[in-house]
Amino acid sequence: MFDREFVEPREAVGMTALGQFRALDDPDRFVWLRGFDGMPSRAEALESFYGGPVWQAHRDKANATMTDSDDVLLLWPASVRGGFPVPAGARQAAGEPAASSTPLGLATVRYGHGPFDTAFVEFFEQRVRPVPAGAGGEPPAYLRSEDAPNTFPALPVRANEEVFVWFARFTGEDHLDDRLNRLQHSEHWREEVLPPLSKRWARPPRQRLRPTPTERSVLR
Repeated sequence: MFDREFVEPREAVGMTALGQFRALDDPDRFVWLRGFDGMPSRAEALESFYGGPVWQAHRDKANATMTDSDDVLLLWPASVRGGFPVPAGARQAAGEPAASSTPLGLATVRYGHGPFDTAFVEFFEQRVRPVPAGAGGEPPAYLRSEDAPNTFPALPVRANEEVFVWFARFTGEDHLDDRLNRLQHSEHWREEVLPPLSKRWARPPRQRLRPTPTERSVLR
């Protein structure tokens, strides 16, 4: 229903439908990413969509599938290189056969004692980001908390949390398992990368999701 009914209408009112995903380890979880030009345009786009005819026509059926829709993070690219590269014209048309192979992502959410400042982002770009790439995991994006007030309070977001989120892309489970195994046995990762990182993490521990894209997700 999401792929069929909600993708183009969201983009028609000013959202960027970055991607929508099932969670490999949780069949009851559905994740989507949407982008906006800024906080004012976010409010306008959400008001237009949720007050518009498409959502009114399908909201009862959509809401019936969800027991919780409040697990929402407001994020922005951690640097000019941190946003998602979204190729133009990459979305599969509705009704087309699914691709023969489905890539697998790894989304890691880490919680900080405070804001993730420029120094941390530079450390991430110089010391952390190259490691997944070297292990065969393409890292398409890394983001941090947007601390601006929620401009559309009808949709709650998780406030008062400082998070750093990064994504990596793999061709499948074997590819991901191999990457994680290589990291676990990497002396460079254990001795030079993890100790400085650990000083910035707070509790609770990280969240880690393995998202698989739906047939019409642009991010694949």
